[in-house]
Amino acid sequence: MFMGEYHHTIDAKGRMIVPAKFREELGETFVITRGLDQCLFGYPMSEWKMIEEKLKALPLTKKDARAFTRFFFSGAVECELDKQGRINLAAPLLQYAKLEKECVVIGVSNRIELWDKAIWDTYVAEQEDSFAEIAENMIGFDI
Repeated sequence: MFMGEYHHTIDAKGRMIVPAKFREELGETFVITRGLDQCLFGYPMSEWKMIEEKLKALPLTKKDARAFTRFFFSGAVECELDKQGRINLAAPLLQYAKLEKECVVIGVSNRIELWDKAIWDTYVAEQEDSFAEIAENMIGFDI
């Protein structure tokens, strides 16, 4: 399970260190793709295969299913860690998430998310005020 928040930088070549606590669970090869809320999602291959099966089961006749599947898979890239524990992020992914220098890597249960630091800070500030309300409105949710 992925959890925690880590601050890193992206170098001029688009490389970023993956937090050491995430490396083993991600495995030798994993997938980074466009996520929601202007961040990137990273999945271990086992998790990616489960998501792939779910998305393949969506009806081809549904416009939203086709659009989401295109968006999700066209941005997907297989990644491997280099000897320093870094990944090289493709330019389209960097552009999509507006990742330039400072970034935040968070663990979210079955995936990691990569955020531009400024976008993450704004997101957290906006969500903090509604966190209690969101928790209250979730059916069957108890902390």
